[in-house]
Amino acid sequence: MLKDYLGKYYFDGNYNCAESMLRAGNDFYSLGLHDRDMILVGAYGAGIQTGNTCGALLGAAAILSMKYVEAKAHESKDIKPVVTDLMNRFKEKYGSTLCCDVKPQAFKPEVRCLSAVEAACDILEKVIADYDKSQE
Repeated sequence: MLKDYLGKYYFDGNYNCAESMLRAGNDFYSLGLHDRDMILVGAYGAGIQTGNTCGALLGAAAILSMKYVEAKAHESKDIKPVVTDLMNRFKEKYGSTLCCDVKPQAFKPEVRCLSAVEAACDILEKVIADYDKSQE
């Protein structure tokens, strides 16, 4: 499971939600990203540092891009449905996709927003499995 890869980054590496998600996704899905590539999502933590879209959700969307976009997102038939599904399922669980709304539900000082990051992992796996099955 994707969330089995999370702890070494979220706790041991002290990465933020977006960084942890992308690093775990890189391991789990064998995305081929290099360590330096992970810096791209660093600013996405804490809802793009402003309480906006949840960093775990943004990291999950980055994983979807790596899985489904060949060269340009607007040329991919796959990216819109999977990202839309991801966002909708996360919103269904938390009532919002915004960090400022999710954090009060998920944050605990001893584990930060682990429950939200784990939920994003579970949702992402389900979105990918359901979409891939629908394309068979």
